[in-house]
Amino acid sequence: MLKSLIGAVAMALISTTALAAEFKPAVVFDMGGKFDKSFNEGVWKGIKKFSDETGVAVMEFEVTNETQREQAMRRMVSKGASLVLGVGFAQADAIDAVAADNPNVQFAIIDVSWLNRPNLRQYAFKEHEGSYLVGVAAALTSKTGKIGFVGGMDVPLIRKFACGYVQGAKETRQGVEVFQAMTGTTPNAWNDPTKGGELAQSQFDRGADVVYHAAGATGLGVIRAAADARKLAIGVDSNQNGVAPGTVLTSMLKRVDVAAYDTLKSAMDGTFKAGVNVLGIAEGGIDWAVDEHNKPLLTPAVIEAVEKARKKISDGEIKVHNYADNSNCPY
Repeated sequence: MLKSLIGAVAMALISTTALAAEFKPAVVFDMGGKFDKSFNEGVWKGIKKFSDETGVAVMEFEVTNETQREQAMRRMVSKGASLVLGVGFAQADAIDAVAADNPNVQFAIIDVSWLNRPNLRQYAFKEHEGSYLVGVAAALTSKTGKIGFVGGMDVPLIRKFACGYVQGAKETRQGVEVFQAMTGTTPNAWNDPTKGGELAQSQFDRGADVVYHAAGATGLGVIRAAADARKLAIGVDSNQNGVAPGTVLTSMLKRVDVAAYDTLKSAMDGTFKAGVNVLGIAEGGIDWAVDEHNKPLLTPAVIEAVEKARKKISDGEIKVHNYADNSNCPY
Protein backbone atom coordinates (compact mmCIF):
# COMPACT_ATOMS: atom_id res chain seq x y z
CA MET A 1 0.00 0.00 0.00
CA LEU A 2 2.80 2.38 1.01
CA LYS A 3 4.75 1.55 -2.16
CA SER A 4 1.66 2.27 -4.27
CA LEU A 5 1.16 5.63 -2.54
CA ILE A 6 4.81 6.59 -3.01
CA GLY A 7 4.58 5.56 -6.64
CA ALA A 8 1.46 7.67 -7.20
CA VAL A 9 3.08 10.71 -5.63
CA ALA A 10 6.20 10.23 -7.73
CA MET A 11 4.13 9.96 -10.91
CA ALA A 12 2.22 13.15 -10.01
CA LEU A 13 5.50 15.00 -9.46
CA ILE A 14 6.86 13.74 -12.77
CA SER A 15 3.65 14.79 -14.54
CA THR A 16 3.75 18.27 -12.98
CA THR A 17 7.42 18.65 -13.89
CA ALA A 18 6.68 17.60 -17.45
CA LEU A 19 3.86 20.11 -17.72
CA ALA A 20 6.13 22.85 -16.41
CA ALA A 21 8.88 21.89 -18.87
CA GLU A 22 6.49 22.00 -21.83
CA PHE A 23 4.72 25.18 -20.79
CA LYS A 24 6.23 28.33 -22.30
CA PRO A 25 4.24 31.43 -21.30
CA ALA A 26 4.88 34.96 -22.51
CA VAL A 27 3.62 38.41 -21.58
CA VAL A 28 3.57 41.66 -23.53
CA PHE A 29 3.49 44.66 -21.19
CA ASP A 30 2.11 47.91 -22.54
CA MET A 31 3.21 51.57 -22.50
CA GLY A 32 4.74 52.70 -19.23
CA GLY A 33 6.72 49.52 -18.61
CA LYS A 34 6.34 46.68 -16.16
CA PHE A 35 7.60 48.78 -13.25
CA ASP A 36 5.12 51.64 -13.66
CA LYS A 37 3.98 51.09 -10.03
CA SER A 38 0.45 50.79 -11.40
CA PHE A 39 -1.34 48.64 -14.00
CA ASN A 40 1.63 46.91 -15.67
CA GLU A 41 3.35 46.32 -12.36
CA GLY A 42 0.20 44.73 -10.95
CA VAL A 43 0.33 42.20 -13.79
CA TRP A 44 4.05 41.67 -13.19
CA LYS A 45 3.39 40.83 -9.53
CA GLY A 46 1.00 38.08 -10.56
CA ILE A 47 3.55 36.74 -13.03
CA LYS A 48 6.32 36.84 -10.44
CA LYS A 49 4.16 34.92 -7.96
CA PHE A 50 3.56 32.26 -10.61
CA SER A 51 7.25 31.98 -11.48
CA ASP A 52 8.33 31.89 -7.82
CA GLU A 53 5.88 29.05 -7.12
CA THR A 54 6.47 26.96 -10.23
CA GLY A 55 9.99 27.80 -11.34
CA VAL A 56 8.64 28.48 -14.83
CA ALA A 57 10.23 31.44 -16.59
CA VAL A 58 7.93 33.82 -18.47
CA MET A 59 9.14 35.50 -21.66
CA GLU A 60 8.59 39.26 -21.53
CA PHE A 61 8.41 42.27 -23.80
CA GLU A 62 7.76 45.90 -22.84
CA VAL A 63 6.04 47.94 -25.54
CA THR A 64 7.44 51.42 -26.13
CA ASN A 65 5.44 52.30 -29.25
CA GLU A 66 2.17 51.17 -30.77
CA THR A 67 3.67 49.28 -33.72
CA GLN A 68 5.43 46.79 -31.44
CA ARG A 69 2.36 45.08 -29.96
CA GLU A 70 1.50 42.65 -32.75
CA GLN A 71 5.16 42.18 -33.70
CA ALA A 72 6.00 41.20 -30.12
CA MET A 73 3.15 38.68 -29.90
CA ARG A 74 4.10 37.05 -33.19
CA ARG A 75 7.72 36.88 -32.04
CA MET A 76 6.65 35.13 -28.83
CA VAL A 77 4.69 32.56 -30.85
CA SER A 78 7.67 31.98 -33.13
CA LYS A 79 9.76 31.32 -30.02
CA GLY A 80 7.40 28.54 -29.02
CA ALA A 81 5.09 30.34 -26.58
CA SER A 82 2.16 28.14 -25.57
CA LEU A 83 0.36 31.08 -23.91
CA VAL A 84 0.62 34.80 -24.68
CA LEU A 85 -0.80 37.34 -22.22
CA GLY A 86 -1.50 40.86 -23.48
CA VAL A 87 -1.70 43.74 -21.02
CA GLY A 88 -4.30 46.44 -21.64
CA PHE A 89 -7.16 47.26 -24.00
CA ALA A 90 -4.80 48.88 -26.50
CA GLN A 91 -3.53 45.40 -27.39
CA ALA A 92 -6.98 44.14 -28.41
CA ASP A 93 -6.54 44.39 -32.19
CA ALA A 94 -3.08 42.85 -32.05
CA ILE A 95 -4.04 39.86 -29.92
CA ASP A 96 -7.21 39.27 -31.95
CA ALA A 97 -5.19 39.03 -35.15
CA VAL A 98 -2.45 36.84 -33.71
CA ALA A 99 -4.91 34.53 -31.93
CA ALA A 100 -6.83 34.07 -35.19
CA ASP A 101 -3.64 33.04 -36.99
CA ASN A 102 -2.51 30.67 -34.22
CA PRO A 103 -5.50 28.58 -33.09
CA ASN A 104 -3.30 26.07 -31.27
CA VAL A 105 -1.79 28.72 -28.99
CA GLN A 106 -3.63 30.04 -25.95
CA PHE A 107 -4.03 33.79 -25.50
CA ALA A 108 -5.31 36.05 -22.73
CA ILE A 109 -5.82 39.79 -22.40
CA ILE A 110 -6.62 42.08 -19.50
CA ASP A 111 -9.09 44.99 -19.83
CA VAL A 112 -10.91 43.59 -22.86
CA SER A 113 -14.30 41.88 -23.10
CA TRP A 114 -15.53 42.30 -26.71
CA LEU A 115 -13.40 39.85 -28.69
CA ASN A 116 -14.53 36.39 -29.73
CA ARG A 117 -11.86 33.74 -30.25
CA PRO A 118 -12.05 30.14 -29.02
CA ASN A 119 -8.44 30.30 -27.79
CA LEU A 120 -8.70 33.69 -26.01
CA ARG A 121 -9.46 34.44 -22.35
CA GLN A 122 -10.50 38.02 -21.54
CA TYR A 123 -10.63 39.92 -18.26
CA ALA A 124 -12.73 42.98 -17.53
CA PHE A 125 -13.09 44.77 -14.19
CA LYS A 126 -15.77 46.82 -12.48
CA GLU A 127 -13.47 49.79 -11.95
CA HIS A 128 -16.46 52.03 -11.29
CA GLU A 129 -17.14 50.11 -8.07
CA GLY A 130 -13.67 50.68 -6.64
CA SER A 131 -13.70 54.27 -7.79
CA TYR A 132 -16.95 54.78 -5.88
CA LEU A 133 -15.18 53.59 -2.71
CA VAL A 134 -12.28 56.01 -3.04
CA GLY A 135 -14.76 58.76 -3.92
CA VAL A 136 -16.38 58.17 -0.52
CA ALA A 137 -12.97 58.38 1.17
CA ALA A 138 -12.00 61.55 -0.72
CA ALA A 139 -15.27 63.35 -0.01
CA LEU A 140 -15.17 62.63 3.71
CA THR A 141 -11.46 63.47 4.06
CA SER A 142 -11.46 66.73 2.08
CA LYS A 143 -11.36 69.87 4.21
CA THR A 144 -12.25 72.17 1.32
CA GLY A 145 -15.12 70.20 -0.18
CA LYS A 146 -13.20 70.15 -3.46
CA ILE A 147 -11.52 67.06 -4.86
CA GLY A 148 -9.97 66.10 -8.19
CA PHE A 149 -9.48 63.37 -10.76
CA VAL A 150 -6.65 63.01 -13.30
CA GLY A 151 -7.13 60.39 -16.00
CA GLY A 152 -4.59 59.05 -18.47
CA MET A 153 -5.73 58.50 -22.04
CA ASP A 154 -9.20 59.92 -22.65
CA VAL A 155 -11.10 56.71 -23.42
CA PRO A 156 -14.39 55.23 -22.12
CA LEU A 157 -12.53 52.98 -19.67
CA ILE A 158 -11.04 55.98 -17.85
CA ARG A 159 -14.34 57.83 -17.98
CA LYS A 160 -15.71 54.80 -16.11
CA PHE A 161 -13.19 55.40 -13.30
CA ALA A 162 -14.07 59.09 -13.19
CA CYS A 163 -17.83 58.58 -13.10
CA GLY A 164 -17.71 56.04 -10.28
CA TYR A 165 -15.50 58.41 -8.28
CA VAL A 166 -17.88 61.34 -8.77
CA GLN A 167 -20.90 59.21 -7.83
CA GLY A 168 -19.23 57.97 -4.65
CA ALA A 169 -18.23 61.49 -3.63
CA LYS A 170 -21.58 63.14 -4.39
CA GLU A 171 -23.67 60.44 -2.75
CA THR A 172 -21.53 60.82 0.38
CA ARG A 173 -21.20 64.57 0.78
CA GLN A 174 -23.69 67.13 -0.43
CA GLY A 175 -22.17 70.02 -2.37
CA VAL A 176 -18.77 68.39 -2.96
CA GLU A 177 -17.08 69.71 -6.11
CA VAL A 178 -15.07 67.38 -8.35
CA PHE A 179 -12.53 68.68 -10.88
CA GLN A 180 -11.62 66.39 -13.78
CA ALA A 181 -8.82 66.37 -16.34
CA MET A 182 -7.45 63.86 -18.86
CA THR A 183 -3.78 63.73 -19.78
CA GLY A 184 -4.14 63.15 -23.52
CA THR A 185 -5.67 61.19 -26.39
CA THR A 186 -2.72 58.96 -27.35
CA PRO A 187 -0.98 56.08 -25.52
CA ASN A 188 1.73 58.52 -24.42
CA ALA A 189 -0.80 59.77 -21.87
CA TRP A 190 0.04 56.73 -19.73
CA ASN A 191 3.67 57.71 -19.35
CA ASP A 192 3.86 61.46 -18.77
CA PRO A 193 4.46 62.14 -15.05
CA THR A 194 5.31 65.78 -15.74
CA LYS A 195 1.91 66.42 -17.31
CA GLY A 196 0.22 64.45 -14.53
CA GLY A 197 1.87 66.67 -11.94
CA GLU A 198 0.84 69.82 -13.78
CA LEU A 199 -2.80 68.73 -14.01
CA ALA A 200 -2.89 67.84 -10.32
CA GLN A 201 -1.27 71.13 -9.35
CA SER A 202 -3.89 72.99 -11.36
CA GLN A 203 -6.60 71.27 -9.36
CA PHE A 204 -4.81 72.01 -6.08
CA ASP A 205 -4.61 75.66 -7.14
CA ARG A 206 -8.41 75.65 -7.54
CA GLY A 207 -8.90 74.39 -4.00
CA ALA A 208 -8.83 70.62 -4.31
CA ASP A 209 -7.03 68.86 -1.49
CA VAL A 210 -7.46 65.23 -2.62
CA VAL A 211 -6.78 64.07 -6.20
CA TYR A 212 -7.41 60.55 -7.53
CA HIS A 213 -5.50 59.39 -10.59
CA ALA A 214 -6.21 56.65 -13.11
CA ALA A 215 -3.26 57.33 -15.36
CA GLY A 216 -0.64 54.59 -15.16
CA ALA A 217 2.90 55.92 -14.80
CA THR A 218 1.57 59.45 -15.36
CA GLY A 219 -0.06 59.12 -11.95
CA LEU A 220 3.33 59.11 -10.27
CA GLY A 221 3.50 62.80 -11.18
CA VAL A 222 0.13 63.31 -9.47
CA ILE A 223 1.45 61.70 -6.30
CA ARG A 224 4.65 63.78 -6.38
CA ALA A 225 2.65 66.97 -6.90
CA ALA A 226 0.46 66.09 -3.93
CA ALA A 227 3.52 65.49 -1.76
CA ASP A 228 5.06 68.81 -2.81
CA ALA A 229 1.82 70.70 -2.16
CA ARG A 230 1.18 68.85 1.11
CA LYS A 231 -2.11 67.60 -0.25
CA LEU A 232 -3.41 64.05 -0.72
CA ALA A 233 -3.43 61.71 -3.70
CA ILE A 234 -5.27 58.46 -4.34
CA GLY A 235 -3.47 55.66 -6.17
CA VAL A 236 -4.84 53.12 -8.61
CA ASP A 237 -4.52 49.51 -9.81
CA SER A 238 -1.62 48.46 -7.55
CA ASN A 239 -1.33 49.47 -3.90
CA GLN A 240 0.51 52.81 -4.20
CA ASN A 241 0.19 53.78 -0.54
CA GLY A 242 3.90 53.21 -0.01
CA VAL A 243 4.99 55.38 -2.95
CA ALA A 244 4.73 58.47 -0.74
CA PRO A 245 3.64 57.51 2.80
CA GLY A 246 1.65 60.31 4.36
CA THR A 247 0.55 61.56 0.94
CA VAL A 248 -1.45 58.69 -0.55
CA LEU A 249 -4.85 58.56 1.16
CA THR A 250 -5.61 55.12 -0.28
CA SER A 251 -5.41 53.16 -3.53
CA MET A 252 -8.15 51.67 -5.67
CA LEU A 253 -7.07 48.08 -6.15
CA LYS A 254 -7.68 46.41 -9.47
CA ARG A 255 -6.50 42.85 -8.99
CA VAL A 256 -4.83 42.37 -12.34
CA ASP A 257 -2.24 40.33 -10.44
CA VAL A 258 -4.93 37.74 -9.71
CA ALA A 259 -5.98 37.68 -13.37
CA ALA A 260 -2.39 37.17 -14.54
CA TYR A 261 -1.60 34.47 -11.98
CA ASP A 262 -4.82 32.53 -12.58
CA THR A 263 -4.32 32.65 -16.34
CA LEU A 264 -0.78 31.26 -16.18
CA LYS A 265 -1.62 28.63 -13.57
CA SER A 266 -4.69 27.33 -15.38
CA ALA A 267 -2.84 27.21 -18.69
CA MET A 268 -0.04 25.18 -17.13
CA ASP A 269 -2.48 22.87 -15.30
CA GLY A 270 -4.55 22.23 -18.40
CA THR A 271 -7.69 23.91 -17.06
CA PHE A 272 -7.49 27.06 -19.20
CA LYS A 273 -10.86 28.20 -20.54
CA ALA A 274 -11.55 30.88 -23.11
CA GLY A 275 -14.26 33.48 -22.57
CA VAL A 276 -14.88 36.65 -20.60
CA ASN A 277 -14.27 37.00 -16.87
CA VAL A 278 -15.71 40.13 -15.19
CA LEU A 279 -14.37 40.91 -11.72
CA GLY A 280 -15.76 43.44 -9.25
CA ILE A 281 -15.97 43.82 -5.49
CA ALA A 282 -18.16 40.73 -5.02
CA GLU A 283 -15.78 38.62 -7.14
CA GLY A 284 -12.66 39.76 -5.25
CA GLY A 285 -11.26 41.63 -8.23
CA ILE A 286 -11.75 45.19 -6.93
CA ASP A 287 -11.01 46.70 -3.51
CA TRP A 288 -9.39 49.61 -1.66
CA ALA A 289 -6.13 49.56 0.28
CA VAL A 290 -5.59 50.17 3.99
CA ASP A 291 -2.14 49.46 5.40
CA GLU A 292 0.55 50.89 7.65
CA HIS A 293 1.36 53.60 5.10
CA ASN A 294 -2.06 55.23 4.96
CA LYS A 295 -3.95 54.17 8.07
CA PRO A 296 -2.91 57.31 10.00
CA LEU A 297 -4.61 59.39 7.27
CA LEU A 298 -7.96 57.61 7.61
CA THR A 299 -10.30 58.40 10.46
CA PRO A 300 -12.43 55.58 11.91
CA ALA A 301 -15.49 57.31 10.43
CA VAL A 302 -13.98 57.24 6.93
CA ILE A 303 -13.02 53.57 7.20
CA GLU A 304 -16.49 52.71 8.47
CA ALA A 305 -18.20 54.63 5.66
CA VAL A 306 -16.09 53.02 2.94
CA GLU A 307 -16.56 49.54 4.37
CA LYS A 308 -20.32 50.07 4.53
CA ALA A 309 -20.35 51.19 0.90
CA ARG A 310 -18.17 48.22 -0.03
CA LYS A 311 -20.64 45.78 1.52
CA LYS A 312 -23.65 47.49 -0.04
CA ILE A 313 -22.08 47.35 -3.49
CA SER A 314 -21.17 43.70 -3.00
CA ASP A 315 -24.72 42.91 -1.85
CA GLY A 316 -26.29 44.89 -4.68
CA GLU A 317 -27.81 47.58 -2.45
CA ILE A 318 -25.73 50.30 -4.10
CA LYS A 319 -25.75 50.33 -7.89
CA VAL A 320 -22.71 52.12 -9.26
CA HIS A 321 -23.31 53.59 -12.69
CA ASN A 322 -21.11 52.11 -15.42
CA TYR A 323 -20.13 54.80 -17.93
CA ALA A 324 -19.44 52.08 -20.50
CA ASP A 325 -23.11 51.10 -20.57
CA ASN A 326 -24.29 54.29 -22.29
CA SER A 327 -21.24 56.59 -22.62
CA ASN A 328 -22.81 58.92 -20.09
CA CYS A 329 -22.20 59.96 -16.50
CA PRO A 330 -25.36 61.36 -14.83
CA TYR A 331 -23.51 62.77 -11.81
